[in-house]
Amino acid sequence: MRVKVLEGVGAEVSQIDLNELADSEIDDVKTAFAEHGLLFFRDQDIDEQAHLRFSRIWGDINVNRFFDAHPEFPEIAVVSKEPDQTFNIGGDWHTDHSYDHLPALGSVLVSRQLPASGGDTWFTSMYKAYDGLSAGLQSFLESLRAVHSAKHVFGSRAPEARQEAIGDQFNNKSAADELEDPVHPVVIRHPLSGRKALFVNSGFTLRFEGWTEEESAPLLEMLYAAAIREPYITRFNWQPGSVVFWDNRATWHFAQNDYQGQRRVMHRTTIEGGPLEGVVGIH
Repeated sequence: MRVKVLEGVGAEVSQIDLNELADSEIDDVKTAFAEHGLLFFRDQDIDEQAHLRFSRIWGDINVNRFFDAHPEFPEIAVVSKEPDQTFNIGGDWHTDHSYDHLPALGSVLVSRQLPASGGDTWFTSMYKAYDGLSAGLQSFLESLRAVHSAKHVFGSRAPEARQEAIGDQFNNKSAADELEDPVHPVVIRHPLSGRKALFVNSGFTLRFEGWTEEESAPLLEMLYAAAIREPYITRFNWQPGSVVFWDNRATWHFAQNDYQGQRRVMHRTTIEGGPLEGVVGIH
């Protein structure tokens, strides 16, 4: 197994077959994942069963409430865009499942059908986003918690124009409406690496705890801009056989919507996570 560290975020792992992982290789992949929070694999020929086997190495699988499920393997969410659709799932900077009280560990995404061009996924590092802030701002943010929600994305509170564009690509609005909005530390101590990471995102973070949305917006917007500085970003070009495993606690991602009139189909599993700890008093 060979691990090539990338300049922005993540590492490319080669000389490995995800169908047949020896115990020592699993240990090496776990070490690389804890260190980098984002692993890219090329030239993998894995079917749905192998996808699930690899995913279960990391924990229980979270069955997505809002995406279409694979008809034979319901633990796999089908993330697709048809040629006549204009909206794409994941088409802005975000991290998945921050709207859950126990945010997901991460996801394993497998390419199944790709457009002739376009459809890249961009990733950015929440370690670097935190590290790039001033010491004074870091200290202030460590004292804050933020409210996250799915209602304005997957639920009936989504803007009407967004709901029209989405059409039937999301399911189960009532499940989103019924979710209790969780509160998470703005800066977390990552459960695998022990490093400090920024844990807010423009997709699902509403406001700081005890603040209004209007009061929160300027600081949140500043943090969002700080998180997508060019040196923090890796742009991944999907090819047949590509597999990506990302950590929701250490990265954001952004699926590009630049292949209108073409079909793109991806299979995604999401691995259950756990509670997130803040860093107050940790230096």
